[in-house]
Amino acid sequence: MSGSVLCDVLLKFYRSKHLLSEQQQRTEDFKSLIADYDALLADIEKDPNFAKRVAPATLGAEPNDEGTIYPRATVQQLQATRKILMEESNRNSDEPAVPQWLTRCSTPRRRIVLFVAGAVLILISFVCFGPSSQKNLTGR
Repeated sequence: MSGSVLCDVLLKFYRSKHLLSEQQQRTEDFKSLIADYDALLADIEKDPNFAKRVAPATLGAEPNDEGTIYPRATVQQLQATRKILMEESNRNSDEPAVPQWLTRCSTPRRRIVLFVAGAVLILISFVCFGPSSQKNLTGR
């Protein structure tokens, strides 16, 4: 009976819980990015040539060092990497926001049935297991 009455509250709770976990994951991702950028800035401050070495790769420009060979990523490697990254991000979102039993119970018809069934069970428990109204006939 309480499940049918509190169904809306439970729906809001599970949705809020799911949104909170998503936001916490995003916050962790941002913290990781900030740490990476802080490390990169520290490396740039330590070594002035570091920016010259990293800039072509970051900006997508062709490096101009004649004595150095730079590896190139093939299209297949990039697609495989993208697929792995997408699978990892989808793995976290596979968890449903609301349990399936709650979505089934949240329809109005089923909520009414749950409420009536709960009320009937309460009446049965009062009738069958309530205090007896018979007086003791022995006189004591």
